Amino acid sequence: MGILDNKVAVVTGASKGIGKGIVEGLCEAGATVYFTGRSESHAEPPAPMTLQATARSANALGGQAIAVPVDHNNDSQVEALFKRVDAEQGRLDVLINNVYQIPDPPAMGKGFWEHPVSVWDDQCGVGLRGYYVASVFGAPLMVRQGSGLIVNISSRGGREYVFSASYGVGKAGVDRMAQDFAVELKPHNVAAISLSPSKVKTEFILDMVDAGKMQIDEAQAESVRFSGRCVAALAADSNIMARSGQICTVKEMAAAYGFVDPDRE
Repeated sequence: MGILDNKVAVVTGASKGIGKGIVEGLCEAGATVYFTGRSESHAEPPAPMTLQATARSANALGGQAIAVPVDHNNDSQVEALFKRVDAEQGRLDVLINNVYQIPDPPAMGKGFWEHPVSVWDDQCGVGLRGYYVASVFGAPLMVRQGSGLIVNISSRGGREYVFSASYGVGKAGVDRMAQDFAVELKPHNVAAISLSPSKVKTEFILDMVDAGKMQIDEAQAESVRFSGRCVAALAADSNIMARSGQICTVKEMAAAYGFVDPDRE
């Protein structure tokens, strides 16, 4: 028996990176997980960093991973996702807002005036507005049942300088959004928190390291599924309302709940 058996989750932006790790961590705990992305592969085996690759790795761990192609720039597609979850499951226990659009080229190493204005739309559009839109359509299912948890995936960039000004504004907005969601959701027994992983071995970070544009201590860096185990622990906490409105880190939650990084088992 998993700690999240019979629980239903939605994870946005999960064809790779932290989102993929969260789907894996929730499935490992027995949840049914709907997850979104735009990259697909119908090859056998599926190409890496696609919805199908995430489904394969997550389903191997337990639970049920259900891939749903969604463009989070399209509000109608997001609404349709939650209508499907409601029709098929009749409930939603956890929403993890993780979808993000990395600017191409990545916005870092220059002044904000040297970046194209489009980096704002990439980082504060999908990565901030997208969180809000998914929550608008997901929260009513939780309010109706009188329970649930919304987790906004953030970073230390919301509290200190990381990468660029536009990145920091987006992450600070993610943090504040969770705090204000918590106020409005409290009467309905629905929690909202902002969760910050530390340096995580995502495909993007490892590519930056390989290109000599970033350095990390891989012995100390977190696996993507470490964040997944964190979300699973939060979702299983019967007293999660006590944490509602908090800005937490994965490492803090590991100490509180006692889960470990699968790379260190």
